Amino acid sequence: MKREYVVAVDKYNRKLGEVEKLKAHREGILHRAFSVFIFDSNGNLILQKRAENKYHSPLLWSNTCCGHPKPGEKSKFGAIRRLKEELGIECKIKKFGTIIYKLKVGDLIEHEFNTLFFGFYTGKMEPNPDEVADIKLAKLDFLLLDIKQNPELYTPWFRLILNHYSKELMEIQKKSMVRFHI
Repeated sequence: MKREYVVAVDKYNRKLGEVEKLKAHREGILHRAFSVFIFDSNGNLILQKRAENKYHSPLLWSNTCCGHPKPGEKSKFGAIRRLKEELGIECKIKKFGTIIYKLKVGDLIEHEFNTLFFGFYTGKMEPNPDEVADIKLAKLDFLLLDIKQNPELYTPWFRLILNHYSKELMEIQKKSMVRFHI
C-alpha cells in the first residue's frame, strides 16, 4: 500500500510539517482536511456512502466528498480533485467556512482543520467503487431529523458539520433551487 501524507497544522492552519496519514489518525495529530457539499437543482444535497474497504467509517453516509489536500496542494484544489476521483463530478466550488474538531472514530482520531466548500451540480455522477458504496439525494431538513434519529448511519464529522453549519447550508440549499430555476 502506497503511503499517503497529510499536512500537519496548528490551530491557525499554519503548516507544521508533513505526516503519514495513518499516523495522523492514530495519534490524533491536527491536520488539514476538506469537506464538500454539492447541491442539485432541486435543493438536494448529494450524499455518499463510504466504500466498505475504507480504513475507518466504512459504509456510513457522509457529505458529498471529503478528504485531505496533498502536501503542497491548496485545499480547494484537493477538493476539486477528490470530487472527480470519487464521483466523477466537475463543478465550481466556493469556501463557506472552517471547523476544527477532534473526534474518536473507532480506534482512530479525526483531528482536523477542515475547510468547507459548496457547489452546484446537475450532471451525471460516476461513483468510484473503491471510494463510494452508494449515493443518494436528500433535503437538509430530512437529514437533520434522520441524524437525530439514526446517528450511527452517518460519519461523525458530517453530523458535527451539519449541526454547526445548518443555517448556512440551508441558505446555500435555497440558492441552489433559485440558481437553476431562473
